[in-house]
Amino acid sequence: MDPIDLDPFEALVRTAVGALPQEFRERIENLAFSVEDWGSPEDFGLTGTSGGGTLLGVYRGVPLTRRTSGYHLTMPDSIILFQQPLQRMARDADHLAELVAHTVRHEVAHYFGISDERLRELEAY
Repeated sequence: MDPIDLDPFEALVRTAVGALPQEFRERIENLAFSVEDWGSPEDFGLTGTSGGGTLLGVYRGVPLTRRTSGYHLTMPDSIILFQQPLQRMARDADHLAELVAHTVRHEVAHYFGISDERLRELEAY
């Protein structure tokens, strides 16, 4: 598929966030969504993704299940979607929207403390 500009890509992310079930959207606090071209070496290390692997997004923060009473007055956690690998995987605009939505759901699951292992058990991949 032909690459798209940042603004339409960010619109796909906003749409995907807006499509999350209300009971999840209502529980999201202090979380920022953004777009970067590619994951950094730190992102690959954080996710355990090999250097030759494909990284579509990352959650940077402290999952809700690991927060203690001392977790306050902090900068927002963040979910970053990586535009270039998502675009390269997409067959067309509809497929790109599906990939973005799946990546948003996946990273939001990490925000709620759900591991990759548990996501596999739930067949959410």
